[in-house]
Amino acid sequence: MILERNNGHFDAADNDDVVCFHDLLYGSLPSPTPQESRDMLDVTMSADGSEPSPLPRPGPAERLTALCDAAAARLTDPALRRRVGQIRDRLGAPLKIAVAGAVSSGKSTLVNALLGLPVAPVDAGECTRLVTQYEYGDDDGRVEAECEDGRVVVTRLLPGHRMPPDLGVPPERVRRLRVRLALDTLRAITVIDTPGMNTVTAENEQAARRMLFGTDGDDDRAQALIYVLRYVQRFDDATLAEFRSLTDACGMSCVNTLAVLTQIDRRGDEEDPWPTARRLAARAYEDLRTSVFDVVPVIGLLAETARTPALGPEELEALTALAGLDDDDLDFLLLDLDDIPGPPESPIPAELTRRLVARLHRYGLRVAVAAVREGEEALRRTLLEKSGFGSAASAGTVAAGLAHFARRAEQLKALTAITQLRRLALEDATGADRAALDVLAAELDETRPIAAGLSGLRIFAAVEAVGRGQLVLPGDMQAELFRMARTDDPAGQLGLPPGTPARDVAEAARAATERWRAQAMIDRGRVGGQRARDVLRVLEDLAVPAPPATAGPGADVHGISPVDVPVDVPGDAVGRLLASPLVPAADKEALRRLLSGGGPTALVGAGPAAAPADVAALAAALSGRFRSLGQLLTSVLDRRAAQSVCDAFALIAVHARHIAQGDSPHAGHH
Repeated sequence: MILERNNGHFDAADNDDVVCFHDLLYGSLPSPTPQESRDMLDVTMSADGSEPSPLPRPGPAERLTALCDAAAARLTDPALRRRVGQIRDRLGAPLKIAVAGAVSSGKSTLVNALLGLPVAPVDAGECTRLVTQYEYGDDDGRVEAECEDGRVVVTRLLPGHRMPPDLGVPPERVRRLRVRLALDTLRAITVIDTPGMNTVTAENEQAARRMLFGTDGDDDRAQALIYVLRYVQRFDDATLAEFRSLTDACGMSCVNTLAVLTQIDRRGDEEDPWPTARRLAARAYEDLRTSVFDVVPVIGLLAETARTPALGPEELEALTALAGLDDDDLDFLLLDLDDIPGPPESPIPAELTRRLVARLHRYGLRVAVAAVREGEEALRRTLLEKSGFGSAASAGTVAAGLAHFARRAEQLKALTAITQLRRLALEDATGADRAALDVLAAELDETRPIAAGLSGLRIFAAVEAVGRGQLVLPGDMQAELFRMARTDDPAGQLGLPPGTPARDVAEAARAATERWRAQAMIDRGRVGGQRARDVLRVLEDLAVPAPPATAGPGADVHGISPVDVPVDVPGDAVGRLLASPLVPAADKEALRRLLSGGGPTALVGAGPAAAPADVAALAAALSGRFRSLGQLLTSVLDRRAAQSVCDAFALIAVHARHIAQGDSPHAGHH
């Protein structure tokens, strides 16, 4: 193994083409200390100075926070500094999730289910007339009406967390309501209830769109969206298509939009509405899959009733009385929900039955009557289960959609902040402010670490490109892409059953990389090619299985000798890549293994017990990763360095493959 090293370590400062992150941010401010330089490059030295060791890589939100601080320090215009400060503050705030949809689609009912409180008004008709933001606050029940003239009028919720009928100011003068609730859920998310998007009042539609899309003077927008629809119709598809076309302006796309199909229990006289509901949701997803990451069915009324104190002692007693009826009598009672009989046909007053129907409707009332015999706790548990609200672990549910948002909260907030900062960087400015905004724009370029750090959104970027017609795929690859977007499980992403061994997952991923590498070459130089490379990089990560368990130190049990592979990688080439902020941490770790020497198993991160075929597979996957990395690097010297490492791992793969096939490797093979 021949590796050139410089007194045991690499001095990143000697590489002229390495652009220091600090310099880009601070320009003419004092130069960083040596320690600061190393920190910015994500590399520091061990105690004896002999080997680089990784530091925790900051996430995109942390990098953006530092970028905002640096930009604010250089800007002289107070208005620009204020806007940068607002963007920075929102990076540390809870994720904002807006609930939108048509009038009477069940938005407010779903909001109440999300909050676990009956705070959003759900009367029939256009009841949500204002954008209402539910956020965490120790002063539980405080309501702030933000007026168009800048005033804030404070009132409180009524007992039982009900919205007061009088806000102290005419609704037409209110720009937004803020409701403070002492709910732990709201420490992580802020829920926004919006007016109907097809409302008869133009001002309401404008308010909803302002909350979702923002305006020139208001960037305090939602970062994720739950779009509620009763059934898929042209209006909903057109609205989601508009979201797709406005991605650059508002950040809404298939990565941060969940569609919820509500009121699925009112589609017919089926005793069990769920088989039909799941078919409808699957059909809706086929129509909307380039605009949303999933379509999930839910009975919002049951979810709200189960998660809020909607059923009091009187309602529970009434359910118990109805449970004493036989099935035929209960069917007769619920035959016409607009004309419900009272005694003697019913054991409870007609008005009380109407209240139960309002809380549960026909299907829910049947479920509740059957479950109430087992007690109140069993009743609520059954209602929640039958509502389809689900849990984070149950795929295809509202709860699973919220878990999707939670896993990507930092990236979604960063995505919104990048959109806002890019718009800010285009503002008219002169002198030092123009220079500061130019630096800001440069740091937000797709090739820089901040945007590149949103790697978790690569699959969704490719899906969006399909929707825009920028990435044209054959049917099997399109199905493969949408499958990858719908689950985080590697086996599921590759169409394999749950529990598939890691080695089989890696093998399927390697087969898929060939298809996506060819697609990237076909679309090379276009947006589609970049998106195909995004998918390729994800698959290359999946193609590297976990290293097999080691057999302890000692000889390579499969006969791959430490001196069999004369790999020649110049030390300065590896040093350049270790110093580059564009190289992911996992790839830097692979570089350090390459520096460590030893046999091929050690060079690729496998244990001594690894079979030669596994070593070959790992080496081939690493070779592909550095080939893809070379296409992303901006410096010619960095690209050459990545190619050298790519060739080194390819040579190891060839060597190990010959061993696996029973050949005796020699110079001719190399």
